[in-house]
Amino acid sequence: MNLVSALSDSVTASDARTWTIAQVADEFGVTHRAVRHYEELGLISPERRGTVRVYRRRDRTRLNLILRGKRLGFVLEEIRTIINLYDEPRGQASQLRYVLNQINDRRADLERRRRDIEEALKELDDFEQRCQDDLLSLGRIQAPKRLEDSSI
Repeated sequence: MNLVSALSDSVTASDARTWTIAQVADEFGVTHRAVRHYEELGLISPERRGTVRVYRRRDRTRLNLILRGKRLGFVLEEIRTIINLYDEPRGQASQLRYVLNQINDRRADLERRRRDIEEALKELDDFEQRCQDDLLSLGRIQAPKRLEDSSI
């Protein structure tokens, strides 16, 4: 057997590997219900053997892309459009422009949120400092009262 056929057999064997819903859900840290939901939406399409769902590498790749898209804040319909690009021939300019526009929109939204968070943290820092100053000021005012109380 030569190297090319050995590599080909290896790739074919890894492509033939399957996973159950429990294995896929555990691997990606999601519930079985979430996996079934993505299937109902047509985002993944496992093979069915009776009532058993059989997941292949393609389903796992798509699930990984779905979860990555959710972490980045994309809605499921945007995720559908983006992951469907993986099934299309490369080089479709309109599709690539769509994805780039989505990325730019998402980046702008995340940067706005970061600014909002930084402003909120600054406000909390300022408020915390005022509270500490007031507490210190109260401590100075109350200290003499304690001395007067202790002399009685």
